[in-house]
Amino acid sequence: MHAEGGETIGAFLYSVLTAALVCAATPSLAQSFPEKPIRFVVGFTPGGPSDILARALGQKLGERWGQQVVIENRPGAGGNVAAEAVAKSAPDGYTWLLGNNSILATNQSLYRSLGYDPVKDFAPVSLVAVQPNILVVNPQVPVHSVAELIQVAKKSPGKLNYASSGAGAAAHLAGELFKTMAGVDLVHVPYKGAQPALTDVIAGQVQVMFATSASVIPFIKAGKLRALAVTTARRSASVPDLPTVSEAGVPGFEAITWHGVVVPAATPAPLVERLNRDIVGALVQADLRERLAALGAEVHAGTPREFADYIASEIPKWSKVVRDSGARIE
Repeated sequence: MHAEGGETIGAFLYSVLTAALVCAATPSLAQSFPEKPIRFVVGFTPGGPSDILARALGQKLGERWGQQVVIENRPGAGGNVAAEAVAKSAPDGYTWLLGNNSILATNQSLYRSLGYDPVKDFAPVSLVAVQPNILVVNPQVPVHSVAELIQVAKKSPGKLNYASSGAGAAAHLAGELFKTMAGVDLVHVPYKGAQPALTDVIAGQVQVMFATSASVIPFIKAGKLRALAVTTARRSASVPDLPTVSEAGVPGFEAITWHGVVVPAATPAPLVERLNRDIVGALVQADLRERLAALGAEVHAGTPREFADYIASEIPKWSKVVRDSGARIE
């Protein structure tokens, strides 16, 4: 009995000592990080906005650290394949996910089941950038402002169509949020990608679209599309003369594409803080900001807590939009 009790006490003391040593070692681990290449997972194909942004940030951090940041593209199921892989990775700071509003906010409502929990399975590191969407119409549509678009839509319910890159995509949900907040009836026309959707809006087959600024600014300048407003909370530096949808007639409207870095949930807090400092340090560099601006992306770095709070605010907002739209992906 005494021996068993002694063994129990010894095991307890050993576990306490081990935990104390781990806690003591974590700050030094954060200081010496990184000692090997980083695996930066992207849930979409090469050449897209997420991929380009990850490569730009990874290159900057690689130069800073003297360690390679390897971009790993794992497309599939709207980013869910990549998210599940990272959620199940070792929480040692060497595997990151470039999450976005789909992966971390809307997919849990769109898909019947996920292999990860966007809140419980990740530790937010930092918001990285946002990409404004622009509300555009075909030039033949007789509207020149958000207020006029709402007026025409209310006068003829169901007569105007809006295009998106697919059911459940950011452009689709932005349109559904606009319908709800503006009290109008627009008909959704989904496409298999943003490019065919834009092509039909330019051709006049569909009248309206919420599209990323980088994809539509050339067509706006060429007169092939008419821009009505940006979907950010504040005016965008890429199109400073355009009002926001909020100030143009739909107060409180915001529908953007955002990107941020998350790591497995059990990653030690000092290591998360170290990653945050280095990522924010890279994002304040003028050359990286200019490179992202060329993509239509605006740097929005912050603390891990701020990013966690932002994700928490986005989930219920878009869950409601998904429910109201009836969008569902098996």
